[in-house]
Amino acid sequence: MKRTLLPTCLLCVAVLAGCSTSAGTGEIPSSMAPQSEPPANELPGVEMWQMTCRIVDGAESGTLLLAEGEDGVYNGTGIYTFAVGDTPVWIDGEEKTAADLVDGMLVTVYWNGMVAESYPAQLGEVYSLRAERKDTDDRCGLYLQVLEDLWEVDSGLNTDLEELAVDFSELTDLSESEKDALGWVFGNAHGLMPITGTWEELVEQGYIDGEELLWNGNGCLFTLSGSADDTFQADKWASGLGAYFFGDCTAQMGEDGSWTYAVGSEAIS
Repeated sequence: MKRTLLPTCLLCVAVLAGCSTSAGTGEIPSSMAPQSEPPANELPGVEMWQMTCRIVDGAESGTLLLAEGEDGVYNGTGIYTFAVGDTPVWIDGEEKTAADLVDGMLVTVYWNGMVAESYPAQLGEVYSLRAERKDTDDRCGLYLQVLEDLWEVDSGLNTDLEELAVDFSELTDLSESEKDALGWVFGNAHGLMPITGTWEELVEQGYIDGEELLWNGNGCLFTLSGSADDTFQADKWASGLGAYFFGDCTAQMGEDGSWTYAVGSEAIS
């Protein structure tokens, strides 16, 4: 379905189980306290919340796009923007800076529990970010590269688009929030708010004429399915006579969490 920009307002997030500080003490439960670095709560008397997020994009610029884990505000479906600035950053127990963060890194965010409900949502005051390099897995970056490579080949299928749709429903190795973030980054890169839906759903919603096999307007549907751990496929569909396919794609993750891939076969319709 088409994304709708929500009115911006501040939401005081409900207490996440096991994540709030002890009322009025500024102390965090021992189960939350990092073992090899200063306590996460460096502001005595300040109540804070935490959640785990994946950095999907923006590490290089310092304005992060984060996909929340299941312990997040929206139970694993939310995405957020956050400008790191001089926020304390700890990686592998050592004090670092925003420049040391990389896309794909899994970070624990300690913040004041406030969220501005724009899309993507915006975090309130963030007190620190904590990460370990071993948890870096930039498969969102892998799929973004695949989508951009697919965009470039037979580019006439996606020239002057009015509607950009994505279908990641059969992609098995990303969470719902990561899929959402991936679609947003891809759409934003091309100046469009992505529509999320399968081909059949787009027909039902009136974007595609299912009998004539044409978009009602100038649109293109980009689809990813499968898994980087096995094989995956990518295709773009502009009409019954206008489509391009990457098949039997394989990928490999490097020691730093980045990925490379190879296309097994290509086809055109």
